[in-house]
Amino acid sequence: MSSAIDEKDLEIIKMLENNARIPLTRIAEKVGMSDVAIRKRLKKLEGEGIIKGYRLRLDHAKLGYRARAIIGFNVDATRLLEVVRTLREHPQVRFLAVTSGDHMVILDYWAKDNLELEKFIEELKAKYNVRDVMPSLVVEMIKE
Repeated sequence: MSSAIDEKDLEIIKMLENNARIPLTRIAEKVGMSDVAIRKRLKKLEGEGIIKGYRLRLDHAKLGYRARAIIGFNVDATRLLEVVRTLREHPQVRFLAVTSGDHMVILDYWAKDNLELEKFIEELKAKYNVRDVMPSLVVEMIKE
């Protein structure tokens, strides 16, 4: 059974969202607690699955991915699990979600160039018979 999240937990989470590498001593100082107390709270938040992990934020262009697209598409319901299981393992699929909106699946794909992006989309159509593919090229990331 999970315990309640309080204002201190929310404050800690906010600091980690801004910088997951912030030293515990800095968090402790800002929150007004000991670093041991912060460490205990983090263990609790991790144990309850509130904090699922700590991730890097990368600049796709500086890594050589000059084309980035958010792609929405539909697929036959009988193939949905197969498609998402396969795409989950694809290294250039950086985000993947099954949705209830305009598209069954939405993903964030990083490509070396527009040709590689186009090839990926054509592969989706040919291999999985996806339809209603709507790629939106990312011009600038404002918030991740």
